[in-house]
Amino acid sequence: MKSKLNLNWEIVEKARECARNIANDTQKFIDKHTTVAVERTVCRLLGIDGVDEFGVPLPNVVVDNIKKGNGLSVGAAIYIGNAMLHTKLTPQEIAERVAKGEIDLTKLPMHDLFDIKLEVMKVAKQTVERIRKNRETREELLRKYGDKQGPLLYVIVATGNIYEDIVQAKAAARQGADVIAVIRTTGQSLLDYVPYGATTEGFGGTYATQENFRLMRKALDEVSEELGRYIRLTNYCSGLCMPEIAAMGALERLDVMLNDALYGILFRDINMKRTLVDQFFSRVINGFAGVIINTGEDNYLTTADAVEEAHTVLASQFINEQFALLAGIPEEQMGLGHAFEMNPDLKNGFLLELAQAQMAREIFPKAPLKYMPPTKFMTGNIFKGHIQDALFNMVTIMTGQRIHLLGMLTEAIHTPFMQDRALSIENARYIFNNMESFGDEIEFKKDGIIQRRANEVLNKAYELLKEIEREGLFRTLEQGKFANIKRPINGGKGLEGVVEKDEKYYNPFIELMLGGRI
Repeated sequence: MKSKLNLNWEIVEKARECARNIANDTQKFIDKHTTVAVERTVCRLLGIDGVDEFGVPLPNVVVDNIKKGNGLSVGAAIYIGNAMLHTKLTPQEIAERVAKGEIDLTKLPMHDLFDIKLEVMKVAKQTVERIRKNRETREELLRKYGDKQGPLLYVIVATGNIYEDIVQAKAAARQGADVIAVIRTTGQSLLDYVPYGATTEGFGGTYATQENFRLMRKALDEVSEELGRYIRLTNYCSGLCMPEIAAMGALERLDVMLNDALYGILFRDINMKRTLVDQFFSRVINGFAGVIINTGEDNYLTTADAVEEAHTVLASQFINEQFALLAGIPEEQMGLGHAFEMNPDLKNGFLLELAQAQMAREIFPKAPLKYMPPTKFMTGNIFKGHIQDALFNMVTIMTGQRIHLLGMLTEAIHTPFMQDRALSIENARYIFNNMESFGDEIEFKKDGIIQRRANEVLNKAYELLKEIEREGLFRTLEQGKFANIKRPINGGKGLEGVVEKDEKYYNPFIELMLGGRI
């Protein structure tokens, strides 16, 4: 891509180097710790599923049993593998016996560590092969139907009832949507367990469960066959169960996952130590499964001013890029987030939005950037809202954004009706078709408003990254440098679930999915 912004590429590289140092420094902490969510994920990937007689998920039952016996520091895989050798049972059967109080995993005599790892690895390889096949299936379907060029139209369904979501998702696909996101029920990110089974009651969204994932994937495969184009499925692996939901998504062939620890820290008050450790394993899984991650920088601008704090979005994008690389996610799977959130009364606001979007496109040329619509300044005036969304659509096509979350004219009034989506899809398709090559035809004035704005944001982002590099990411979050929100290092939800690893710690999936980085 030819640069239109006359960016200072020396500053870009220096900023990226700062972000690399920040990520590497934080990774030292991550590598030394595990969490209850990471270990529950290991259980799920070893085939443990279902709930006990009280409705408690069996992965929670197993990890709670190990934690109670002070064994979590060596990892759930060691205790499950040891029990497999001792009982000749499968991990699922072992979990069911733990739930009935018939087995205490930390009280069984320990076999040789080499034999335990060998036993666990047999099961782990089967799961990894299943995930690999899911990735191959997605790639085969994309070859069969052909992948859409240009922006992917991304819409949400959020009824609370997975069966009603399926009806709405199929309707949206027929209307022209390319990506369906099943919004998660309000507050699920704060649950330290994953609900089980198909669900029909949610608040502002639908519970993320493996069965719900399976049902929606099946439905979208059916409508993909009907339409002759692949419809991608999105959900949310953020919050206290980040890696567990990543595992469920990998097992059920989801295509896109919202996945950002900084979002959970800032907007859900989840402990930073906990969620950064969880994020790493979730991204290892997503990377291996071929899932595109979406990061949450757009949320910064819901609390901070989009003009004054634009550099924090870019700084976070740089950091998220480096964390993703450490977890084995290639640039082509990094849906780095940003948003069209400036006050519509701002003079030349469109030019500033254009500068921000073009800058993200040029700095992260291979990333399928996720561009978010105007929400903060939607008033309920559906006519003005539709125009705001049209301007947002114009920036997307002019700057080559890839994942385009459609704005809704009824934003700030209600969860969108099917007809709202239809109008928004029609708006976007009209603009994308009518202006398809517009971005290739235009250049920006040398040292004009757009070029000056982009370089100003870049320079501010670099200065912020230098500060973070000096202070460390944990201290920066305590100081409230992102979204003007301060979070204490030992505060927030989930800290009690963080454990320092023993020298015998073992997680077979890191080795299998990442190629033995640790």
